[in-house]
Amino acid sequence: MEKKIKKVVLAYSGGLDTSIIIPWLKENYDNCEVIAVSGDVGQGTELEGLEEKAKKTGASKLYIEDLNKVFVEDYIFPTVKAGAVYENKYLLGTSFARPIIAKRIVEIALAEGADAICHGCTGKGNDQVRFELAIKAFAPQMKIIAPWRVWDLKSREEEIAYAEAHKIPLKITRETNYSKDKNRIHCFLISSIYVFLFCSLMKVLFSKWQNAFLTPNNDNEDFRNKDILKGKKQNDIGITFSICFQVCIIFHAAES
Repeated sequence: MEKKIKKVVLAYSGGLDTSIIIPWLKENYDNCEVIAVSGDVGQGTELEGLEEKAKKTGASKLYIEDLNKVFVEDYIFPTVKAGAVYENKYLLGTSFARPIIAKRIVEIALAEGADAICHGCTGKGNDQVRFELAIKAFAPQMKIIAPWRVWDLKSREEEIAYAEAHKIPLKITRETNYSKDKNRIHCFLISSIYVFLFCSLMKVLFSKWQNAFLTPNNDNEDFRNKDILKGKKQNDIGITFSICFQVCIIFHAAES
């Protein structure tokens, strides 16, 4: 006979999915206690007002766990050092934040004596696999509840309708009903783009000054070969952006 679910720890972001999961769990698991857990990996202002919202929608408490230092030192630094980029373009910002969050959720679930862990990952990406493999690695015996595999809701529009029926406040509308994921690595990337653009502008201005005042006027010089210049330019862009990205990581790490 399956053990009755009395207490559930929920991976909570305060977004559409996890906001409606709290009342859904209480409706479908005999008014079980729901403990919400948010892992702070650099969301910033997204965490403001989260505790009040979680409790208003039925959670007994909310843990907001500061994971920034460990995330930067044990996850971001090794990833950047290894040059880990999926298919040469995807920086793994979302994927490698999941294990550290799942690990802390397991620790809290065990400390709270929870019967199950719940997450709001959909089936469209790999997050179900990322979360559940991490949970099973740290607590193989723990039951996992994945609402998107069992409930009757089939779209985000239906989720919004459910939220409205249950008077759950949302920060999105039917026109902006998409998920966002913000963490340290994404902040680094945005910062590095700004630094890169600034450095590129300075380089262009310096080149114009150099050409105007220092470069000899010799049309036969080999350095004007277009293929050579094109290859050098592409290499310079890659090196410049890589340096900017790593500088921003160090800056944000020191800040955290």
